[in-house]
Amino acid sequence: MSERANERTYSDEEAEARLKDELPRWRLEAGFIRRRYETHGWKGTLMVVNTVGHLAEAAFHHPDIAASYAWVEVRLTTHSAKGITDKDFELAGKIEEVVLWQPGAQVGALEGPPPDPRFAYIKYEK
Repeated sequence: MSERANERTYSDEEAEARLKDELPRWRLEAGFIRRRYETHGWKGTLMVVNTVGHLAEAAFHHPDIAASYAWVEVRLTTHSAKGITDKDFELAGKIEEVVLWQPGAQVGALEGPPPDPRFAYIKYEK
């Protein structure tokens, strides 16, 4: 039996509880955990798509991605397990961490982009 056949899947109730605790901006819908990122336009959308693509490829766990001019939606499920697994939560957490990273909001040498709309690309939630 392959290792994948033994992957634990979460019930809807368990997945929703874990999302509430760990990933409150993600939601469970139609067998996926989902998150929509708002951007300031096409440049930001491409940056988010490429970031998610890099993380997914590095993790060898690939989401469904939908994108338009000013948004990206990421949908995760583990097809081999036919449900939501730890892989989905871990990749969602890494995506959230990297996409929403704001160096200017932290103490350090990296300042982040200036507060000029020409340089804005992600719409950070408060």
